[in-house]
Amino acid sequence: MSETDFAAFAPKDSGDRTVMHILYGMHTVAWASLGTLAVIALIINYIKRGDETDPLYEDHHSYMISTFWWTILWLIVTSPLYLLFVLPGVIAHGIVGLWYLYRCIKGWLRFTGNRPAR
Repeated sequence: MSETDFAAFAPKDSGDRTVMHILYGMHTVAWASLGTLAVIALIINYIKRGDETDPLYEDHHSYMISTFWWTILWLIVTSPLYLLFVLPGVIAHGIVGLWYLYRCIKGWLRFTGNRPAR
C-alpha cells in the first residue's frame, strides 16, 4: 500500500492556512468556553471538509472531527464515575481533557509542518 506524498500537491493560499490555524486554535482553547468553541469549530470542519480538494487539509479536518467525537464518547463513558464520588469523575474527565488537548496540539504542530495528522 503506497502512501500519499502530501508535499507533491500545490500549497493552498494563506487564507486557507489561516482558517485551519483558527480551527485548531478554537479546538485547543475550547475548555475556556465550556466546549462552545469546539462545537463551532466542528461545524466549520464538516463544512470545509466537504469542499476540500487537498488531501492534507481533508486529513486534518477529519482528524479534528474524530478527536471531538472520541472526546465526547469518553466523557459520556466516564460520567458514571461521578456516581461513586466526585473525585473519580473529576480525575477521569481531567484525563480526557488532557488527551483532547494533546491531540489538538499534536495535530496543529503536524499541520504547521505540512505533515498529515496521523
